[in-house]
Amino acid sequence: MPTVTPSIDPRITRLAPGFRALSILVEPAPVRHPEIGEAALQQACQVVTAGSPAWADAHLEAWDNVFKAFGAKPKRTPCSAQALRKRVLRDGAMPAIDPVVDLYNAVSLRYAVPVGGENLAAYAGQPRLTLADGTELFDTIKEGLPAHETPEAGEVVWRDDTGVTCRRWNWRQGVRTRLSVESPLMWFILESLPEMPPEALQQAGDALIQGLAAMMPGATIQQQLIGAEV
Repeated sequence: MPTVTPSIDPRITRLAPGFRALSILVEPAPVRHPEIGEAALQQACQVVTAGSPAWADAHLEAWDNVFKAFGAKPKRTPCSAQALRKRVLRDGAMPAIDPVVDLYNAVSLRYAVPVGGENLAAYAGQPRLTLADGTELFDTIKEGLPAHETPEAGEVVWRDDTGVTCRRWNWRQGVRTRLSVESPLMWFILESLPEMPPEALQQAGDALIQGLAAMMPGATIQQQLIGAEV
């Protein structure tokens, strides 16, 4: 099985002390139970509307503060978990998109944790979390057409050897490495700050792994904890 070795720029640790993440690599098998993703998403929406988990607000507020620290405006460009949660609290539910995407969105909602899902087969080199210098390319869609933009200097980004794969830490993923159920190699990153209990991060990872294993029996899955005190 291929490997993935995500790296974290030391400047990120100074920006967000205590940041830790769970990296999960999946070599998928044929999907036998696609309904698992939508079912998990529906259940997670119910958890959010019920007001769980108890530490969710503190964790998402911490993300807001970290975004402000590198110049982002969280009310306009919130972390991915905050954006999903606000949508569910507004609409009461989320429509199904893709079995795998639905599953990792469900984990993000249930545990109030940003979760990124990437097609690692589309990567050039290894993922790395760093500060942008403002010249990198980020591929996106504008007005329905493929387009490129550049991050702001000092913006926290995930990138590979080609360019930025996710802007503003975990706000918006690019098109080039976008994940779907057909992706031949899947990489997930669950990102937490100290306001999220460490055991909850592991529980979130376990929920994702168990869901993927049930959805695609025979998949090969590896996990690695990266970040603070690892």
